[in-house]
Amino acid sequence: MSTPALKIYNTLTRTKEEFRPIDPAHVRMYVCGPTVYDYAHIGNARPLIVFDVLFRLLRHLYGAEHVAYVRNITDVDDKINARAFERGISIRELTDETNKVFQQDVKALGCLEPTVQPRATEHIAQMVAIIERLIASGHAYAADGHVLFDVPSMPNYGRLSRRSLDEMMAGARVDVAPYKRGDMDFVLWKPSKENEPGWDSPWGRGRPGWHIECSAMSWAHLGETFDIHGGGIDLVFPHHENEIAQSCCAFGRDVMANYWMHNGFLQVEGEKMSKSLGNFVTIHELLHTDKFGGRKWPGEVLRLAMLRTHYRQPIDWTVKALEEAELSLRKWGAEIGAVELDGEGFGSGFGSPDGSGYGGGFTGVDTVMDALADDLNTPLALTILHAVENKRELDVSLKLLGIDVQSYADWVQIEKSRSFDEGAIDMLIRARLAARASKNWAESDRIRDELAAAGIALKDNKDGTTTWEVKR
Repeated sequence: MSTPALKIYNTLTRTKEEFRPIDPAHVRMYVCGPTVYDYAHIGNARPLIVFDVLFRLLRHLYGAEHVAYVRNITDVDDKINARAFERGISIRELTDETNKVFQQDVKALGCLEPTVQPRATEHIAQMVAIIERLIASGHAYAADGHVLFDVPSMPNYGRLSRRSLDEMMAGARVDVAPYKRGDMDFVLWKPSKENEPGWDSPWGRGRPGWHIECSAMSWAHLGETFDIHGGGIDLVFPHHENEIAQSCCAFGRDVMANYWMHNGFLQVEGEKMSKSLGNFVTIHELLHTDKFGGRKWPGEVLRLAMLRTHYRQPIDWTVKALEEAELSLRKWGAEIGAVELDGEGFGSGFGSPDGSGYGGGFTGVDTVMDALADDLNTPLALTILHAVENKRELDVSLKLLGIDVQSYADWVQIEKSRSFDEGAIDMLIRARLAARASKNWAESDRIRDELAAAGIALKDNKDGTTTWEVKR
């Protein structure tokens, strides 16, 4: 088949454009990652899943070895400082602990590991270097232990959000401080108190502002300019606008990234997610507790539910949507042979978890590729998959979207096993041993099959005892 041309909507130009990488042998993408002071909420999961699909697609189009995906970890921030102080631990202890859970949760969502996951605290030198460049070029100034970006020094500031300075002033929470030349000037470096984390710098002991962190990490790992910068629509202003200002003015470039992609907002059951409304839910809670819908949800269901809405559109996160996504997974699992509609009869799927088994030549796979190449049209791709009859095409296409039906089937089995308490399992094992002693092989086999259907594997030992374990 012919390779489809990738088209993506560019927030910078407000148009859908054909993607033309700076260097096809080195395609580069940066996506803003988590601030690891607490568990990531379900809204944070959307860019993780969206840009994982794009990462997979770019790997197929250009070759896995030719694509670099950088997703940062913000591990120094006022919220992090406050939480670490509250708990009486260092920011490194807090962020290591939170990041560990984050990585587990992201893996459960079916996301591939990015090429690099840089930590802000390990790029302080690059931040200082950029700030020094900005001061030298007249785009930043030091005042009262702070360093600030001089917004009026950049004539086209605001081109990403397409707001005038007056509009930005009205929509921003502007810090009023006597050391600022202009109200819109933003912090690049600020002083640290004795009990706050800090690093030595030409302007005294302090710590970086939020925006400079991403400019430094993208520069360190992708260069002065790169292909794609992604994140949630809420980051367009001020975060991404300020990244552009810092990077372009520091390196004398017209652009920081050629294509800017942003996913839409998420609400929960028709309302804005907030702790005050009691509808604030984390990825970890969805995976491991019954907080949402009275049950735990497997990562494959969360991922599929997210992909049913086009990434640029708002999404309403509902229990009904999760239930519908799970019905689709069970249907596809039955067609592939990984799971029967009644949840039993598990087998093997095709291809590999990252979809690398895709080789083209299948009508279903080709049309799914065409849909994804059209600005990641995942709803259309999923509609196509409901009509695919060839189980190899279906399995490979799902894996291209990062959906592993076999992994979902394994989750169902493990959850079934947890519905048995250990006492019940031991009682069935004793009943089976009694049946074997009386040579009632049919009853012995029935009990073994009942346990196997619940994900319990038995092992008969030479001494006449039987042990068990959960099949995974």
